[in-house]
Amino acid sequence: MRTGVGLVLGKFYPPHRGHVYLCEFAAAHVERLHVVVGTLARETIPGGLRHAWMCELVPQAHVHHLRDENPQDPSEHPEFWSIWRASLRRVLPEPVDLVFASEPYGARLAQELGARFVPVDIDRSALGLSGSAVRADPLAAWGALPRVVRPYFVRRVCLVGPESTGKTTLARTLARSFDTAWVPEYARAYLAQPRVAPGGALASTEPPPLVPDDFVHIARGQAASEEALAREARKVLVCDSDALTTALYAQELVGTVPAEVAERADTARYDLTLLTAPDVPFVPDPQRFLPHTRQRFFDRCRAELEARGRAFVVLRGDWDERLATAQAAVDALLSTTRP
Repeated sequence: MRTGVGLVLGKFYPPHRGHVYLCEFAAAHVERLHVVVGTLARETIPGGLRHAWMCELVPQAHVHHLRDENPQDPSEHPEFWSIWRASLRRVLPEPVDLVFASEPYGARLAQELGARFVPVDIDRSALGLSGSAVRADPLAAWGALPRVVRPYFVRRVCLVGPESTGKTTLARTLARSFDTAWVPEYARAYLAQPRVAPGGALASTEPPPLVPDDFVHIARGQAASEEALAREARKVLVCDSDALTTALYAQELVGTVPAEVAERADTARYDLTLLTAPDVPFVPDPQRFLPHTRQRFFDRCRAELEARGRAFVVLRGDWDERLATAQAAVDALLSTTRP
């Protein structure tokens, strides 16, 4: 039988399966659960993001964001406990009866709040997880990261380049090689959609001319697909195309780049870009528009990547050579820690 009001206090830096277990344990005990996410401005993972993660991870709780720059250890300030007591009483809408924690400090915190301490997996026998260890090497602790947290840590690899240079096949094969998810080129699905006239009839079997708004929709769809599939990825996410590619095609095909597409191209972040060279034969396709300008498009891609400071590797040669170069580049990426 659930009774009383509970509290879980944590940094959730980042949230991991141990935190979820703690919160669900607490939620199973009480009528109302308050989860307080305590963050500091100097911490590398934004506090607002951690608060949003916990709201999604523990929807049955009332999640509060505590931004006070409080001391983090009793040795840092003689009034440590009174400072925290005041902060928590200010952020909590009601007194709490039970304090749940996986650390010994929970006993003293409960005493300060006039509550009872409920220890949860103090010896780490249930899950054996440490927040600092997860933060130090999130790729090694991938299984401990909830799906909502994974997009923040996943390494993103993007394939860009001219038409008919093997990007889609490489993306699919790389994803299979690294046992992860890949993001298909959204433009293909968008351009293949049937065009419907007023009244519901198919307007034509021929696609209408492209307009700037088409590229806005393509960029949005690509970004949405990437964010959704980032939750399914295992350490690395392989992306076939990006907003920069969309911007370059907009300039080529309609003579202008919509502001939203340009902004997305400027702000998107990838850990590695694989640039495919046009040194393979062109294979015709109804959705390929620029068969005679592949070298120029390659040169533009390279110039734009360099201008943005994006790390990239050029893939040349036959299929096996391209794949081997790409696999080696991704292996090297996964062996390093993110700055």
